[in-house]
Amino acid sequence: MALAGVRVIELAGLAPAPFCGMILADFGAKVIRVDRTKVAMTVDIQARGKQSVALNLKSPEGITVLKRLCVQSDVVLEPFRKGVMEKMGLGPEELLKENPRLIYARLTGYGQSGSYAKAAGHDINFLALSGLLSMLGRSSEKPYAPLNLVADFAGGGLTCALGIVLALLERSRSGQGQIIDASMVEGAAYMGSFMWKSRGLGLWNRPRGENVLDSGAPFYDTYRTADGKYMAVGAIEPQFYGQLIQGLGLNVADLPSQMSVSDWPQLKQTFAQVFAKKTQAEWSQIFDGTDACVTPVLSLDEVSAHPHNHERGSFLKNAQGEVSPRPAPILSRSPAAPSLLRDPFVGEHTRSVLEEIGFDSSKIEKLMSAGVVECNEAKARL
Repeated sequence: MALAGVRVIELAGLAPAPFCGMILADFGAKVIRVDRTKVAMTVDIQARGKQSVALNLKSPEGITVLKRLCVQSDVVLEPFRKGVMEKMGLGPEELLKENPRLIYARLTGYGQSGSYAKAAGHDINFLALSGLLSMLGRSSEKPYAPLNLVADFAGGGLTCALGIVLALLERSRSGQGQIIDASMVEGAAYMGSFMWKSRGLGLWNRPRGENVLDSGAPFYDTYRTADGKYMAVGAIEPQFYGQLIQGLGLNVADLPSQMSVSDWPQLKQTFAQVFAKKTQAEWSQIFDGTDACVTPVLSLDEVSAHPHNHERGSFLKNAQGEVSPRPAPILSRSPAAPSLLRDPFVGEHTRSVLEEIGFDSSKIEKLMSAGVVECNEAKARL
């Protein structure tokens, strides 16, 4: 796999950092998640292919073990607010002195500088500060955050993974590591570059929810079907719009011009009335094989069975029967090979990982007795 041989230390955190770690693990990196001791279970549900080491980071000995792990690895991924790692003596400057090849990735909401650097926040806050939230929502309604996909996962975890891979590539030439400052505000804004650069095209010159791509246009929206499901319509180009009108059984001569904005509300009502006359399956049969850009809105339980997704193997099932997306993109020579085993228990790999970095059995037993580390190997075998 593409990242085989890369060792990553992931400090346990919430959604974006675990996603970043899962991406790296899916593509071959050895990702060791560092959990706290005395934790019955983890909230990391993106632990596919990872190992778990449980350390007491309130003890000097635990900090020493973590430092040893970090300096013997290729990447450190930490999700804490600014200053937390420095208080433990594990800031990037100190670790890079001992391992100049280390890639130190810092994934935070607001970044390592600026007046908000130490402030708490979540996806909706980062999305708000990026400018994107102001553009999301229906006409005459308040801004609407699309789950926590844009800032946490796209602008955070995915962008940070890209930064790590870029830093590893650069290290192959320079031999030097570096620090990655991954801000979810900036990552989200970067994901929205098209919004800034397309404003002059007339795509976003109207109020929120009244533009072509934000549900203002009748040819770019979702419509309820007779069975209470939905179809997604994205027929922007005139040739695609023509096929949409044909599939709906309408006559283009009886309708206003596609780009007559003042007629959009009435045209949307017309489309809604037509879509409500047939089921989702019936509309899918009508539009499949056309370029009308009309597709069914599938639930999470339905996506893996859709013919296209099934043919490509776009979703995988793990040992517990849970379905999730296959890693993307597909590489022709070194594709991802995600683990299908269950996620690790907290501390399941403490002993084996410590042995790998040079701790002998007696030292590990002493650390366990002192409460510095936890080994849950017995639990893992249940």
